[in-house]
Amino acid sequence: MNPFKFGTIVEGDFFTDRVEETAVLLQKLDSENHIVLISPRRFGKSSLVQKVLSQVDRPQIRIDLQYVMSVDDLAAQLLKAIFKIYPMEKVRHAMTHFRIAPTLSMNAVTGAMEVSFQPTAKASVLLEDAMAVLEKVTTAENRFIVVLDEFQEVVKIQKGLDRQLRSLMQRQHNLNYILLGSQESMMEAIFEKKGSPFYHFGQMIRMGKIPYDDFHKYITDRIDAEDVADEILQFTACHPYYTQQLASQVWEMMRWQDTHCGIVEKAVVALVEMHDLDYERLWQNMNRTDRYTLKQLALSQMPMQNRSQASSTSYSSLLRLMKAGYVVRVPQYEIEDPFFRRWILKNVQ
Repeated sequence: MNPFKFGTIVEGDFFTDRVEETAVLLQKLDSENHIVLISPRRFGKSSLVQKVLSQVDRPQIRIDLQYVMSVDDLAAQLLKAIFKIYPMEKVRHAMTHFRIAPTLSMNAVTGAMEVSFQPTAKASVLLEDAMAVLEKVTTAENRFIVVLDEFQEVVKIQKGLDRQLRSLMQRQHNLNYILLGSQESMMEAIFEKKGSPFYHFGQMIRMGKIPYDDFHKYITDRIDAEDVADEILQFTACHPYYTQQLASQVWEMMRWQDTHCGIVEKAVVALVEMHDLDYERLWQNMNRTDRYTLKQLALSQMPMQNRSQASSTSYSSLLRLMKAGYVVRVPQYEIEDPFFRRWILKNVQ
């Protein structure tokens, strides 16, 4: 079996490092404090949280806010997640206070409870009642853990939702919230800006890349070739997702080739060619300013260092590309996808 995994939550032997972050999260969950975890996309936040939660024998639910369409949808998803943990009778008892009764139905295929509300119901009331259920089913001995992924989406779902959520959360006891976010500037505005409802809400943890030595050992334990591990990490700059992806491709190719010579470059070329059409579509949908910024970053140059483009324009472009996930700052600005960077260097003159 291929010893490298990417694209889904990484668990067990596929997970590497994050020892310090794991210890901090476990310690915080042993208190009544909340956690705010920030990192660029594909740095392994979800895998880290999954690992930590697997070591905690407490009820837990997880909702990804980028898939929440509205406030009433959030209320429905909360209740649906609670029904997966507790029996019908217990949840129904906790719902006796509801001002607007939801419609409950059993999904014949999955066996899961489906929750819906009348279209005319007031969304803020639905959310308040659903959040109150969390308080009713949790106990001091078996505290609930609620994970809200891509939390920066809270400001997009509906105006004022962040303020309502904060008001409801601050009145709850015996719960730990873990709030994950991948858009650094938006998460900072939510949790670090005075006047924001979530100002200093919880312990903020920033996830960086996995240290070189730790990743190098992880690779060489699975590919017995230090030079190959060096080449992989040199290309990916220790980005967790792309390191796993490239190492996986290298491992597959090494099964059919007798020599390690040039194997990493062959794997890079194969992956760039595999995504050629996707990269071309991305490029065609970008404006000229953003293309210029990416080209300069691909050449390892900061765009604002080139006087042919105004620094304010370049900075706006960087912010736009960071928000879209094409650029990360760790701590310098760089293209998030090293294979996209190679595609740019290959195709853009």
